[in-house]
Amino acid sequence: MDNTQLSIRDLRVRYVTEDETVNAVNGISLDINEGQSLGLVGETGAGKTTTALSILKLLPKPTGRIESGTITFRGTDLASASEEVMRKIRGNEISMIFQDPMTSLNPIFTVGAQIAEVIGLHNKLSAEETLKRAGDMLELVGIPRARSNEFPHQFSGGMKQRVVIAIALACNPKLLLADEPTTALDVTIQAQVLAMIRDLKQRLNTSLLLISHDLGVVAQVCDTVAIMYAGEIVEYGALAEVYEKPLHPYTEGLFGSIPRLDLKRKRLNPIRGLMPNPADLPSGCAFHPRCPYAQDACAVTVPATTEAEGRKLRCLMYEGKIENRMRTSNG
Repeated sequence: MDNTQLSIRDLRVRYVTEDETVNAVNGISLDINEGQSLGLVGETGAGKTTTALSILKLLPKPTGRIESGTITFRGTDLASASEEVMRKIRGNEISMIFQDPMTSLNPIFTVGAQIAEVIGLHNKLSAEETLKRAGDMLELVGIPRARSNEFPHQFSGGMKQRVVIAIALACNPKLLLADEPTTALDVTIQAQVLAMIRDLKQRLNTSLLLISHDLGVVAQVCDTVAIMYAGEIVEYGALAEVYEKPLHPYTEGLFGSIPRLDLKRKRLNPIRGLMPNPADLPSGCAFHPRCPYAQDACAVTVPATTEAEGRKLRCLMYEGKIENRMRTSNG
């Protein structure tokens, strides 16, 4: 029995203005099964948030557009779905936790009213039942229901994020998109929020797409990871395997640029250079200007998606077109 909740195939997204065309997402494919947690990791500008916004068809208009590809959610192609269909799905079957809890809540409505609005839109309940359910959701994320009548400014950053999560989970969605859900929080509150997301996901059997630039955050919550660079997924597989032995040079570079307690190093090894401008991507492999293993073919040949050691990769090394000079382990 197929338990795939979300299947993305060859998704391409562009932002088109009078001045330039930004190639934000360039042919990505991924799957999320029922109850699965997938971490989408990459630097700022890699196309992670655009991928999530594409799933919900919330790309900024008129510049953002899905050029090609399919986004299949439980048998429905969202890429070609009407706005009427999307309104029934958003907040009900697919919910999203946005990056900044400080700006995700409406300052002139109580938190209880904002949770109740989502419940009321998708459920035929009386006003009394809706408010009770809103209180239940606050309790679920660790906030007393007595605070339902308070406004966002009366909550700390961590508490606001809990309210945002309560709104996202109010209708028991099948899929939760979490876009950098802990970015604006301090380390202690970050750990609490991640533990809560993990607990609620397991309790409600919700599938999760977690977007982050932080490999540690992804490790705490996810079982599968996709590494994204310049709008492409360059490495995709089981989290434990990717973390133990990264196969793509960019993945290796990410791990080399973070501190490790088990290794004595005088200096970290950051990836040289900067993420390329998505409006002016380099020829060949997009990573080749920064890659320590780049060879002549990398500047002219676009890598295809291939499989090696049980995961998907985009690198000419794994197509046999250049010599494989990668180190064999993480560290």
